[in-house]
Amino acid sequence: MITWITQPLMYEFMQRGLLAAVIVGLVCSIIGCYVVLRSMAFLGDALAHAILPGIAIAYLFGGNLMIGALVASILVALAIGFFSKHGTIREDTAIGVLFSAALALGIAIISTIRTYAVDLSHILFGDVLGVSSSDLIQISILAFVIIMLVLVFYRPFKIISFDPVLATTLKLPAEQLRTLLLILISLTIVTSLQTVGIGLVAAMLVTPAASAFLLTNRLSRMMLVSAGIGVLSSVLGLYISYYVSIASGSAIVLVSTLIFIFSYLFSPRKGILRVS
Repeated sequence: MITWITQPLMYEFMQRGLLAAVIVGLVCSIIGCYVVLRSMAFLGDALAHAILPGIAIAYLFGGNLMIGALVASILVALAIGFFSKHGTIREDTAIGVLFSAALALGIAIISTIRTYAVDLSHILFGDVLGVSSSDLIQISILAFVIIMLVLVFYRPFKIISFDPVLATTLKLPAEQLRTLLLILISLTIVTSLQTVGIGLVAAMLVTPAASAFLLTNRLSRMMLVSAGIGVLSSVLGLYISYYVSIASGSAIVLVSTLIFIFSYLFSPRKGILRVS
């Protein structure tokens, strides 16, 4: 058993990959609690695909792909907030329009790149074992910023998520806080690109938090449980991918999904097979 655990860690790429997976699992799970509570799962998936133009443009000009993704995700998040803040159109409508436009632009740009299938595959599908030291530094910095902002704005985010009337009474800047939350979700998605890729990042945002929602009844506990599930899924998924030789991102998401199914069935509070 000890050999099974320690053998993969003999390789530096596994050490970097494991650390990156743990960081991503932690950050996605914490931000994912707001995504689940505010019914923003569609937003997470939309933002993940909407960063394609930034990645494609950065690739064309030989720039940093994560910076390109970061710029694109923040621009799309701000645009969603701008179009929906006056109530002229609903937020989900703004998301649908901008998501489709950004995705179409990204596909149009990528289609001009003859080698995109090879060079951008790690962004589309994730490659946690290909995380370099510089990638790990970038992921760590983004994760630190996200967690610090969540801690600083924990109470305002909680109020606008659960009690908009109280938020109005306290004169909280609800629109600005909502925009900040959109930006944090965007940063989380960018942080997760190398680990699980665009195709699966929405699952890491939603699944651990959904499991925690079934197991707890307070936001603080939900975040702790979700973080634990995210980290556990990342570690077990990475080990499974190493020994079974499957894509690490998919293994991480599948483990997280199994935990969700178990929580759905046997949750002491809401499980359909719970013991009364």
